[in-house]
Formats: sequence, structure tokens, C-alpha cells
Amino acid sequence: MNKADSSSKPLVGLVVADFTRILAGPMCTMVLADLGADVIKIERPVIGDDTRTWGPPFVDDDAAYFLSINRNKRSIELDLTADDDAKVARDIIERSDVLVENFRPGVMDKFGFAYTDVSVLNPGLVYCSMPAYLSGDQRNLPGYDLLMQAASGFMSITGETGREPVKMGVALLDVISGLYGAVAILSALRDRDKGGQGRLVEVGLFEASVASLVNQAANYLMGSEVPVATGNSHPNIVPYQGFSASNGRFVLAAANDKLFRAAATAMNRSELADDARFASNGKRVAHRAELIEEMEEIFMSQPVDYWVDAFVRAGVPAAPVRTIDQVFASPEGLSTLMNVADSNHGPLRLVRSPIRYGEQVDGEAKPPPTLGRHQAEVLEWITKSEPLRTGQRGG
Repeated sequence: MNKADSSSKPLVGLVVADFTRILAGPMCTMVLADLGADVIKIERPVIGDDTRTWGPPFVDDDAAYFLSINRNKRSIELDLTADDDAKVARDIIERSDVLVENFRPGVMDKFGFAYTDVSVLNPGLVYCSMPAYLSGDQRNLPGYDLLMQAASGFMSITGETGREPVKMGVALLDVISGLYGAVAILSALRDRDKGGQGRLVEVGLFEASVASLVNQAANYLMGSEVPVATGNSHPNIVPYQGFSASNGRFVLAAANDKLFRAAATAMNRSELADDARFASNGKRVAHRAELIEEMEEIFMSQPVDYWVDAFVRAGVPAAPVRTIDQVFASPEGLSTLMNVADSNHGPLRLVRSPIRYGEQVDGEAKPPPTLGRHQAEVLEWITKSEPLRTGQRGG
């Protein structure tokens, strides 16, 4: 492929064989698709990706869940247990730069599509596998986000102090795993550019989840104390949490001593910054209860907008706690949306990729595909293209 000009997406010309479903895998492949890759989504006949039925709400026959993570892809229906369809899948793999799968370990082997099988046919293939776990007996377990939130410890630190563990409101560990997968693939492609060979890369959902514990993991590993749920407060920073005003909730992030002093001044309580109990972050953590009690009493005297405006003017990070409809009614929320023309589902409003290249604005996106929408198109592409042998595409 010729070197892309500055106005084209960086992965144009790259072909991805997408054997994923649910969220982590489709998130990974949508990132690649948004960056210009040609993602061919291989789906079960009649049923397709599980998330097509994860509604309501639905748009025609597809759930909003599916539509949120499958734009810019082509769909083909293949029964991988049938010889003819398995041959088509193999033909796609032979012509692809990347394969992504998130079946349980052993399933791709059963189909004859393990890395050791297909790398012989396509040595330049970057093969990304996304199992639940990377090691141990758990490797063969299913990898749903809910299980990962429980098994990784995330639920134990989410929720109110002393109450039952709760999950996050979005399957965020699947999202994080998908992003790790995209990073792994791009790094392997970079390595292939230097040597011409593909490789197997793996991203375990459990391992990605534990890596996402970041400071909470370090708090235990280096502080020897088991973290617990603390509601909206931060285990290491005070004040860094949610507060109630007279008409709603907002959050305040005074993450260092300078910001705390500015916050105290904005509250017309500059003496708080001079109080020996609150003179440093470490002391504020030690005297958290006394400080928060005083602040909560002050904040109930005025509405949310008053306090957020006061803190923003003082250079202290603060924001209202919004509902989802309020997010998309705001100017910054509206700027995240894209209108996608779709002759099958009707016009769709989707959240665009957050990646920008300088001042470049996203072009038109392809709508999430109906099941098998590109069957004939992909089959024709197979007949007109040659298998890859070196991992390098011609210009």
C-alpha cells in the first residue's frame, strides 16, 4: 500500500478478520475500523453477535447495544462448522493483516483457525486472542465483564462504605480490555513493518482488569491495607469527591495543597487552609471526617451552579453530576456526536471516536451492518484478491 496522505485515516488498506462478539472484542475492532481498517465481522448465521438481541431499546432488529460498538464494519454470516463456510473464513484470514477473536480457548483450534494453523498460510498475520484469563485453570472460563468486576476486586471498591459491593454502570473492564487489544495489535503491526512477520498477541480480560486497579492495587501491594469501597471519595486525596449543594450534587477535585487553598478561598473559608489539621494532603486524609463535615455544611447554603462557577473561576477543578440526557444537551456533549446515514436502520446518532489528528475532522462513518449485509461483497473481494504471504501489501 502506498504511504497514506495526511488527510486519510492511518489504517486505510489494513484488513481485519473479526471473529469477536459481545463488547471487548468488538470495541477493539471498532477502534481499528474508526482508524480506517477494513473490518470484516464474521457472524453466526441467523443469530449473529449476541448483542444484536441485547435490548430494548432496538432499532429495527438490532439492539442499541450492538449499534454502539460495530460501526465501520462489514458483516458476513458463516457457519464455521460447515466445510464451505470454513473455507470462506480461511480465505478471509489468508487475505487479512489482523485476526481478532475472543472465543474460549480451544474453540478456534476446533475450527482449524488456531494461530499455529493460520500463521502457516499467512506468516504476516497479527493474531490477537482475548481470553478471560491468560494462565491457570481459569483460562478456560467465560469472560463476561460482570465476572471480571467481581474476580478482579473492582466490585469490592465500588459503592458506599459498609454496603454491598456493586458493579460499575458500564462494562468498563470490557472497554479497557478492548483498548488494550487495539494497542497490542498496533504495536505488533509496527514490529511487522520492521521484520515482515506477524505474531500472536494475547490480552486477558482478568489481567487487563487487574492492571486497571492502578493506585488501588499499589495501595495494597505497598501499603499492606486492603482497599474498601469509599463511595465518591478518593482513598489517597482529600477533598476529591462528590458533595451535595442545595439543589443537587457536584464533584470537587482539589488534588494538591495549592488547589485546596484556592478552594478554601472560593468557599470564603480561607482559614481552613491555615488549619494545622488540613495543611497538607496527608493531614487532610488523616482528618478527612472533620474537613468533609465542615465543607458539606458550607455547600448546602448555595445551589450547584454557584459552587461550580466559584471553583472554576478560582482555577479549582469542579463539575456538576449530570444525567446522561444532560450530558448530550451540553455543548461539549453535542460535540461528541456524529450523525450516521443508514438505509437499513434509519439515521443514527452515535458517539464518535475520541481520537483526533490535529485539526482533522472525522469523515462520514459507515453504519453498523445488518447481519450478513456484505455477504456478496466479501465473497467477490475474495475472488479478486490474492492471499498475503509476507505481511506486506502492495501499493
